[in-house]
Amino acid sequence: MDTTACGRPNIFWTILAVAMFTAAGVSSGADPLPSWNDGNGKQSILDFVGKVTRPDSPHFVPPAERIATFDNDGTLWTEQPMYVQAFFVFDRVKTLAPQHPEWNTKEPFASVLKGDIKSSLAGGEHALLEMLMATHAGMTSDEFESIVRDWITTAKHPGTGKLYTEMVYQPMLEVLNYLRANGFKTFIVSGGGIEFMRPWSEKVYGIPPEQIVGSSIRTKFEIRDGKPVLVRLPQVNFIDDKDGKPVGIQQHIGRRPIMAFGNSDGDFQMLEWTTSGSAASMGMIIHHTDALREFAYDRASSVGRLSKGLDEAAGRGWIVVDMQKDWKQIYP
Repeated sequence: MDTTACGRPNIFWTILAVAMFTAAGVSSGADPLPSWNDGNGKQSILDFVGKVTRPDSPHFVPPAERIATFDNDGTLWTEQPMYVQAFFVFDRVKTLAPQHPEWNTKEPFASVLKGDIKSSLAGGEHALLEMLMATHAGMTSDEFESIVRDWITTAKHPGTGKLYTEMVYQPMLEVLNYLRANGFKTFIVSGGGIEFMRPWSEKVYGIPPEQIVGSSIRTKFEIRDGKPVLVRLPQVNFIDDKDGKPVGIQQHIGRRPIMAFGNSDGDFQMLEWTTSGSAASMGMIIHHTDALREFAYDRASSVGRLSKGLDEAAGRGWIVVDMQKDWKQIYP
Protein backbone atom coordinates (compact mmCIF):
# COMPACT_ATOMS: atom_id res chain seq x y z
CA MET A 1 0.00 0.00 0.00
CA ASP A 2 1.31 3.43 -0.95
CA THR A 3 1.88 5.49 2.19
CA THR A 4 3.21 8.60 0.43
CA ALA A 5 1.60 11.52 -1.31
CA CYS A 6 3.69 13.83 -3.49
CA GLY A 7 6.85 12.25 -2.06
CA ARG A 8 5.89 12.96 1.54
CA PRO A 9 4.46 10.56 4.15
CA ASN A 10 0.68 10.38 3.94
CA ILE A 11 -0.63 12.36 6.92
CA PHE A 12 -3.35 9.75 7.57
CA TRP A 13 -0.84 6.96 8.14
CA THR A 14 1.36 9.21 10.23
CA ILE A 15 -1.51 10.11 12.55
CA LEU A 16 -2.61 6.46 12.74
CA ALA A 17 0.88 5.30 13.68
CA VAL A 18 1.15 7.94 16.40
CA ALA A 19 -2.29 7.02 17.74
CA MET A 20 -1.42 3.31 17.85
CA PHE A 21 1.88 4.00 19.59
CA THR A 22 0.15 6.21 22.17
CA ALA A 23 -2.60 3.67 22.78
CA ALA A 24 -0.04 0.93 23.26
CA GLY A 25 1.81 3.05 25.76
CA VAL A 26 -1.34 3.77 27.76
CA SER A 27 -2.36 0.12 27.68
CA SER A 28 1.01 -1.13 28.89
CA GLY A 29 0.88 1.25 31.83
CA ALA A 30 -2.72 0.47 32.79
CA ASP A 31 -3.58 -1.41 35.96
CA PRO A 32 -4.22 -5.04 34.91
CA LEU A 33 -6.24 -5.70 38.10
CA PRO A 34 -8.41 -2.58 38.52
CA SER A 35 -11.07 -4.35 40.62
CA TRP A 36 -8.49 -5.25 43.27
CA ASN A 37 -7.63 -2.90 46.10
CA ASP A 38 -3.93 -2.34 46.66
CA GLY A 39 -2.76 -4.92 49.15
CA ASN A 40 -0.91 -8.18 49.64
CA GLY A 41 -3.22 -10.21 47.39
CA LYS A 42 -2.95 -7.99 44.36
CA GLN A 43 0.75 -7.32 44.82
CA SER A 44 1.52 -11.01 45.25
CA ILE A 45 -0.04 -11.77 41.87
CA LEU A 46 1.80 -8.94 40.14
CA ASP A 47 5.13 -9.81 41.75
CA PHE A 48 4.85 -13.51 40.97
CA VAL A 49 3.94 -12.98 37.34
CA GLY A 50 6.81 -10.52 37.01
CA LYS A 51 9.44 -12.86 38.39
CA VAL A 52 8.42 -15.90 36.33
CA THR A 53 8.07 -14.02 33.03
CA ARG A 54 11.23 -11.84 33.04
CA PRO A 55 13.90 -13.65 30.99
CA ASP A 56 16.64 -12.30 33.27
CA SER A 57 14.90 -13.52 36.42
CA PRO A 58 16.35 -16.52 38.32
CA HIS A 59 12.73 -17.70 38.67
CA PHE A 60 11.94 -17.48 34.95
CA VAL A 61 9.48 -20.13 33.74
CA PRO A 62 9.16 -20.87 30.00
CA PRO A 63 5.70 -20.11 28.58
CA ALA A 64 4.94 -23.79 27.97
CA GLU A 65 5.26 -24.43 31.71
CA ARG A 66 3.16 -21.47 32.86
CA ILE A 67 0.11 -23.42 33.99
CA ALA A 68 -2.49 -21.85 36.29
CA THR A 69 -5.42 -23.82 37.69
CA PHE A 70 -8.64 -22.40 39.09
CA ASP A 71 -11.39 -24.03 41.07
CA ASN A 72 -14.77 -22.90 39.73
CA ASP A 73 -17.46 -22.89 42.44
CA GLY A 74 -16.66 -20.19 44.97
CA THR A 75 -13.44 -19.22 43.17
CA LEU A 76 -14.66 -17.99 39.77
CA TRP A 77 -18.39 -17.71 40.47
CA THR A 78 -20.86 -17.95 43.31
CA GLU A 79 -21.56 -21.22 45.11
CA GLN A 80 -24.11 -20.16 47.75
CA PRO A 81 -26.66 -21.22 48.87
CA MET A 82 -25.83 -24.28 46.71
CA TYR A 83 -23.58 -25.22 43.85
CA VAL A 84 -24.99 -23.98 40.55
CA GLN A 85 -24.99 -27.48 39.13
CA ALA A 86 -27.23 -28.58 42.01
CA PHE A 87 -29.83 -26.04 40.87
CA PHE A 88 -29.47 -27.50 37.38
CA VAL A 89 -30.12 -30.97 38.79
CA PHE A 90 -33.25 -29.81 40.59
CA ASP A 91 -34.59 -28.16 37.46
CA ARG A 92 -33.92 -31.33 35.50
CA VAL A 93 -35.82 -33.39 38.10
CA LYS A 94 -38.84 -31.12 37.65
CA THR A 95 -38.57 -31.28 33.86
CA LEU A 96 -38.31 -35.08 33.76
CA ALA A 97 -40.87 -35.76 36.50
CA PRO A 98 -43.80 -36.44 34.09
CA GLN A 99 -41.77 -39.36 32.72
CA HIS A 100 -41.18 -40.71 36.24
CA PRO A 101 -44.41 -40.82 38.27
CA GLU A 102 -42.58 -42.88 40.90
CA TRP A 103 -40.60 -39.77 41.83
CA ASN A 104 -43.70 -38.30 43.47
CA THR A 105 -43.21 -40.67 46.40
CA LYS A 106 -39.52 -41.58 46.10
CA GLU A 107 -36.88 -39.57 47.92
CA PRO A 108 -34.94 -37.42 47.29
CA PHE A 109 -37.00 -36.65 44.17
CA ALA A 110 -40.28 -36.18 46.07
CA SER A 111 -38.84 -33.37 48.20
CA VAL A 112 -37.49 -31.59 45.12
CA LEU A 113 -40.90 -31.72 43.48
CA LYS A 114 -42.44 -30.29 46.66
CA GLY A 115 -39.91 -27.46 46.69
CA ASP A 116 -38.32 -28.74 49.89
CA ILE A 117 -34.66 -28.47 48.91
CA LYS A 118 -33.36 -28.93 52.46
CA SER A 119 -35.06 -32.32 52.81
CA SER A 120 -33.94 -33.38 49.35
CA LEU A 121 -30.33 -32.93 50.42
CA ALA A 122 -30.75 -34.64 53.79
CA GLY A 123 -29.19 -37.73 52.26
CA GLY A 124 -25.95 -35.84 51.61
CA GLU A 125 -23.72 -36.64 48.66
CA HIS A 126 -25.50 -39.95 48.05
CA ALA A 127 -28.84 -38.19 47.47
CA LEU A 128 -27.30 -35.60 45.15
CA LEU A 129 -25.42 -38.29 43.25
CA GLU A 130 -28.63 -40.31 42.80
CA MET A 131 -30.39 -37.29 41.32
CA LEU A 132 -27.40 -36.43 39.16
CA MET A 133 -27.30 -39.91 37.64
CA ALA A 134 -31.04 -39.89 37.02
CA THR A 135 -30.95 -36.52 35.25
CA HIS A 136 -27.54 -36.50 33.54
CA ALA A 137 -27.38 -39.98 32.02
CA GLY A 138 -29.24 -41.89 29.29
CA MET A 139 -28.61 -39.31 26.58
CA THR A 140 -25.85 -38.51 24.14
CA SER A 141 -23.11 -36.05 24.95
CA ASP A 142 -24.43 -33.70 22.25
CA GLU A 143 -27.93 -33.80 23.73
CA PHE A 144 -26.60 -33.06 27.20
CA GLU A 145 -24.50 -30.16 25.92
CA SER A 146 -27.58 -28.65 24.28
CA ILE A 147 -29.60 -28.99 27.50
CA VAL A 148 -26.89 -27.31 29.56
CA ARG A 149 -26.44 -24.51 27.05
CA ASP A 150 -30.18 -23.77 26.99
CA TRP A 151 -30.40 -23.82 30.79
CA ILE A 152 -27.40 -21.61 31.54
CA THR A 153 -28.63 -18.84 29.22
CA THR A 154 -31.83 -18.32 31.26
CA ALA A 155 -31.30 -19.79 34.75
CA LYS A 156 -31.17 -17.21 37.54
CA HIS A 157 -29.91 -17.19 41.10
CA PRO A 158 -32.82 -17.52 43.57
CA GLY A 159 -31.51 -14.75 45.80
CA THR A 160 -30.25 -12.05 43.44
CA GLY A 161 -32.33 -12.74 40.36
CA LYS A 162 -29.16 -12.46 38.26
CA LEU A 163 -28.15 -14.97 35.62
CA TYR A 164 -25.59 -17.33 37.09
CA THR A 165 -23.19 -16.21 34.37
CA GLU A 166 -23.55 -12.67 35.74
CA MET A 167 -22.42 -13.87 39.16
CA VAL A 168 -18.84 -14.51 38.14
CA TYR A 169 -16.18 -12.58 40.03
CA GLN A 170 -14.85 -9.57 38.16
CA PRO A 171 -11.49 -9.59 40.03
CA MET A 172 -10.93 -13.19 38.96
CA LEU A 173 -11.83 -12.45 35.34
CA GLU A 174 -9.08 -9.84 35.45
CA VAL A 175 -6.61 -12.38 36.86
CA LEU A 176 -7.47 -14.82 34.05
CA ASN A 177 -6.92 -12.14 31.40
CA TYR A 178 -3.73 -10.88 33.03
CA LEU A 179 -2.22 -14.36 33.19
CA ARG A 180 -3.09 -15.17 29.60
CA ALA A 181 -1.58 -11.85 28.48
CA ASN A 182 1.63 -13.02 30.14
CA GLY A 183 1.88 -16.39 28.46
CA PHE A 184 -0.04 -18.51 30.96
CA LYS A 185 -2.47 -21.23 30.03
CA THR A 186 -5.48 -21.18 32.38
CA PHE A 187 -7.39 -24.30 33.40
CA ILE A 188 -10.50 -24.91 35.47
CA VAL A 189 -10.04 -27.80 37.93
CA SER A 190 -13.40 -28.29 39.61
CA GLY A 191 -15.46 -30.83 41.49
CA GLY A 192 -18.30 -29.87 39.16
CA GLY A 193 -19.18 -31.91 36.12
CA ILE A 194 -16.76 -31.51 33.24
CA GLU A 195 -19.56 -31.76 30.67
CA PHE A 196 -21.64 -29.26 32.63
CA MET A 197 -18.90 -26.61 32.45
CA ARG A 198 -17.64 -27.10 28.91
CA PRO A 199 -20.65 -25.64 27.00
CA TRP A 200 -20.26 -22.16 28.49
CA SER A 201 -16.77 -21.83 30.02
CA GLU A 202 -15.15 -20.29 26.96
CA LYS A 203 -17.80 -17.60 26.57
CA VAL A 204 -17.83 -16.74 30.28
CA TYR A 205 -14.17 -17.18 31.27
CA GLY A 206 -12.25 -17.41 28.00
CA ILE A 207 -11.29 -20.97 28.96
CA PRO A 208 -11.92 -23.47 26.12
CA PRO A 209 -13.48 -26.93 26.68
CA GLU A 210 -10.16 -28.75 26.40
CA GLN A 211 -8.86 -26.79 29.40
CA ILE A 212 -11.57 -27.99 31.77
CA VAL A 213 -10.84 -30.68 34.37
CA GLY A 214 -13.84 -31.91 36.33
CA SER A 215 -15.86 -34.83 37.63
CA SER A 216 -17.37 -37.15 35.04
CA ILE A 217 -19.68 -40.07 34.48
CA ARG A 218 -18.85 -43.01 32.24
CA THR A 219 -19.49 -42.63 28.53
CA LYS A 220 -19.60 -45.21 25.77
CA PHE A 221 -19.46 -45.15 21.98
CA GLU A 222 -22.54 -46.39 20.08
CA ILE A 223 -24.03 -46.34 16.62
CA ARG A 224 -27.56 -44.95 16.66
CA ASP A 225 -29.58 -44.63 13.47
CA GLY A 226 -26.40 -45.22 11.53
CA LYS A 227 -24.51 -42.42 13.26
CA PRO A 228 -21.77 -42.63 15.90
CA VAL A 229 -22.69 -41.07 19.26
CA LEU A 230 -21.30 -40.92 22.78
CA VAL A 231 -23.84 -42.12 25.35
CA ARG A 232 -23.73 -41.01 28.98
CA LEU A 233 -24.09 -43.86 31.46
CA PRO A 234 -25.45 -43.76 35.04
CA GLN A 235 -22.06 -44.64 36.48
CA VAL A 236 -19.41 -42.45 38.11
CA ASN A 237 -16.18 -42.26 36.19
CA PHE A 238 -14.10 -39.79 38.22
CA ILE A 239 -14.60 -37.37 41.12
CA ASP A 240 -12.38 -34.32 40.71
CA ASP A 241 -12.36 -33.10 44.29
CA LYS A 242 -9.89 -33.06 47.21
CA ASP A 243 -7.11 -35.58 46.46
CA GLY A 244 -8.74 -36.25 43.09
CA LYS A 245 -7.70 -32.81 41.84
CA PRO A 246 -3.96 -33.49 41.55
CA VAL A 247 -4.85 -36.79 39.84
CA GLY A 248 -7.13 -34.98 37.40
CA ILE A 249 -4.43 -32.40 36.72
CA GLN A 250 -1.92 -35.11 35.89
CA GLN A 251 -4.36 -37.02 33.69
CA HIS A 252 -5.68 -34.02 31.74
CA ILE A 253 -2.84 -31.49 31.79
CA GLY A 254 0.33 -33.52 32.32
CA ARG A 255 2.21 -30.62 33.93
CA ARG A 256 2.35 -29.45 37.52
CA PRO A 257 0.78 -25.97 37.76
CA ILE A 258 2.83 -23.06 39.07
CA MET A 259 -0.27 -21.13 40.21
CA ALA A 260 -3.41 -22.51 41.84
CA PHE A 261 -6.50 -20.66 43.04
CA GLY A 262 -9.16 -22.16 45.30
CA ASN A 263 -11.58 -21.24 48.06
CA SER A 264 -12.32 -24.36 50.09
CA ASP A 265 -10.75 -27.39 51.70
CA GLY A 266 -11.75 -29.29 48.58
CA ASP A 267 -8.93 -27.36 46.86
CA PHE A 268 -6.33 -28.07 49.55
CA GLN A 269 -4.55 -30.90 47.73
CA MET A 270 -4.48 -28.93 44.47
CA LEU A 271 -2.71 -26.04 46.19
CA GLU A 272 -0.47 -28.49 48.02
CA TRP A 273 0.50 -30.23 44.77
CA THR A 274 1.09 -26.95 42.96
CA THR A 275 3.34 -25.39 45.60
CA SER A 276 5.45 -28.49 46.23
CA GLY A 277 7.18 -28.46 42.85
CA SER A 278 10.73 -27.33 42.11
CA ALA A 279 9.70 -24.24 40.10
CA ALA A 280 8.54 -20.96 41.58
CA SER A 281 4.90 -21.35 42.55
CA MET A 282 1.98 -19.60 44.22
CA GLY A 283 -1.18 -20.77 45.96
CA MET A 284 -4.10 -18.43 46.61
CA ILE A 285 -7.30 -18.92 48.62
CA ILE A 286 -10.39 -16.77 48.08
CA HIS A 287 -11.93 -16.19 51.54
CA HIS A 288 -15.62 -15.29 51.43
CA THR A 289 -15.90 -12.50 54.00
CA ASP A 290 -18.36 -10.12 52.35
CA ALA A 291 -21.91 -10.77 53.57
CA LEU A 292 -23.14 -7.48 52.11
CA ARG A 293 -22.02 -7.80 48.50
CA GLU A 294 -21.84 -11.61 48.33
CA PHE A 295 -21.82 -14.21 51.15
CA ALA A 296 -19.72 -14.67 54.28
CA TYR A 297 -18.81 -18.26 55.16
CA ASP A 298 -15.91 -20.57 55.93
CA ARG A 299 -15.55 -23.18 58.68
CA ALA A 300 -19.22 -23.90 59.42
CA SER A 301 -20.52 -23.89 55.85
CA SER A 302 -21.87 -27.07 54.28
CA VAL A 303 -20.98 -25.61 50.88
CA GLY A 304 -17.41 -24.46 50.26
CA ARG A 305 -16.20 -25.24 53.76
CA LEU A 306 -12.85 -23.61 54.49
CA SER A 307 -11.10 -24.64 57.70
CA LYS A 308 -7.88 -26.57 57.13
CA GLY A 309 -6.88 -24.14 54.40
CA LEU A 310 -7.25 -21.18 56.74
CA ASP A 311 -5.25 -22.91 59.45
CA GLU A 312 -2.35 -23.92 57.23
CA ALA A 313 -2.20 -21.16 54.61
CA ALA A 314 0.36 -18.99 56.40
CA GLY A 315 2.70 -21.88 57.15
CA ARG A 316 2.57 -23.03 53.54
CA GLY A 317 3.05 -19.55 52.11
CA TRP A 318 -0.39 -19.45 50.50
CA ILE A 319 -2.05 -16.06 50.05
CA VAL A 320 -5.51 -15.63 51.57
CA VAL A 321 -7.65 -13.05 49.76
CA ASP A 322 -10.17 -11.24 51.96
CA MET A 323 -13.02 -10.51 49.53
CA GLN A 324 -14.39 -7.66 51.63
CA LYS A 325 -11.05 -5.88 51.91
CA ASP A 326 -9.23 -6.90 48.74
CA TRP A 327 -11.93 -6.56 46.10
CA LYS A 328 -13.35 -3.19 45.01
CA GLN A 329 -16.25 -4.95 43.31
CA ILE A 330 -17.57 -8.50 43.19
CA TYR A 331 -19.54 -8.96 39.99
CA PRO A 332 -19.01 -7.42 36.54
